[in-house]
Amino acid sequence: MTATDHRRVELTVNGAPLAVEVEGRTLLSDALRHGAGLTGTHVACEQGACGACTVVLDGRAVRSCLMLAVQAEGTEVRTVEGLADGASLHAVQEAMHRNHGLQCGFCTPGIVMSLVAAAEAGCTIDDAVDEVLGGHLCRCTGYVNIRAAVADAWAVLDGGEEDR
Repeated sequence: MTATDHRRVELTVNGAPLAVEVEGRTLLSDALRHGAGLTGTHVACEQGACGACTVVLDGRAVRSCLMLAVQAEGTEVRTVEGLADGASLHAVQEAMHRNHGLQCGFCTPGIVMSLVAAAEAGCTIDDAVDEVLGGHLCRCTGYVNIRAAVADAWAVLDGGEEDR
């Protein structure tokens, strides 16, 4: 297959089947944004360094700008659009909102998806703050409110506090 050959890629995105026609060189981030209309997956550095494009693929946080769409064949992908349950935000989203853990919001979806994957994998709050946030670039907030949101989310997810 050459880079300009088209291929049908079938995967599950946010719980729904999705089939997209892509060129062999199409990145997963571009397939999600342009093929599925899921623009919450942001693309910034296109080198995997900033984390803005992070999605959860088969339970693991991955940089969608470093993965070809054809590599996602048969996988289950979650994007930030798939986290809320109707009007109810996911605990991480709610904590980011409650603690003002964003400013421009460009990095936020990637951070949220990494934190969700970390929480589901049983990561401790220390790992979430050090390892997960260490893999994301935010140029607006200085991370103070994001770190507060992580503590808030982990308290809710660990059952230490009720959703507010």
